[in-house]
Amino acid sequence: MDIPVRLRKLAPEKGLALLSFMVLFLLWCLLAYSGTVKELFLPRPHRVLFSFGEMHAEGILWQYTWDSTYRVMVGWAMAVILGVPLGMLIATSRRISALFQPLMEFARYLPVVALVPLTLLYFGIGDLQKFMVIFLGTFFQLVLMVADTAANVPKDLSRAAATLGASRAQIYRLVLIPGALPGIMDDLRITIGWAWTYLVVAELVAANSGLGYMILRAQRFLAIERIFAGLIIIGLLGLATDWLFKWLTRISVPWSEKVGP
Repeated sequence: MDIPVRLRKLAPEKGLALLSFMVLFLLWCLLAYSGTVKELFLPRPHRVLFSFGEMHAEGILWQYTWDSTYRVMVGWAMAVILGVPLGMLIATSRRISALFQPLMEFARYLPVVALVPLTLLYFGIGDLQKFMVIFLGTFFQLVLMVADTAANVPKDLSRAAATLGASRAQIYRLVLIPGALPGIMDDLRITIGWAWTYLVVAELVAANSGLGYMILRAQRFLAIERIFAGLIIIGLLGLATDWLFKWLTRISVPWSEKVGP
């Protein structure tokens, strides 16, 4: 498809997305500046903007953003490295499914907040503990999502490949992985969003940097504008990673029906 034609088709969608943010911002301005909601509960937008400048002057804005991004990415990457292969094996092996799937189903219902004291006990107060909180928040769900995605690849394709003499490794490489990859990319995009939501939990205890730490510290002093600033940064980072995965999906699986025109 011609690039200008594609841009013309996407323009209305991008405009609607921008409009939704503008409406939200205008509603915020209306409620804050009119006094409908007290400033203690809803800071004025300019106060939040000033708080960005204050944090930059203090030298914590970029450092805290980097620390949190690093923790999220490492913890989530650990879950991906272990979770994707295990999910594929659960989908293709009855024995491995019988061995691991009930355990994954059990573990995914455990509240991560309740596991924080154990992570502190087992992994100390360093970054490893933060990695593990994010890992525990995403790993078990990712395994089951990948297993479900891989199980939905038509089995006739694997049978046809086996009939033509393909080995098990070739079936994985040439049939299962390409067939499951579009769905796996969606699974990764969803779980990295969950990883960002677990950031504050990861930095809840024994942290001295990061956006979650900043939000919790601002709560103690009722610095509502800094809480909003931290939430805006986390939201923008999450939105950026979501767009990145959509772009990677278009690049890596152009044959997928999920890829837009």
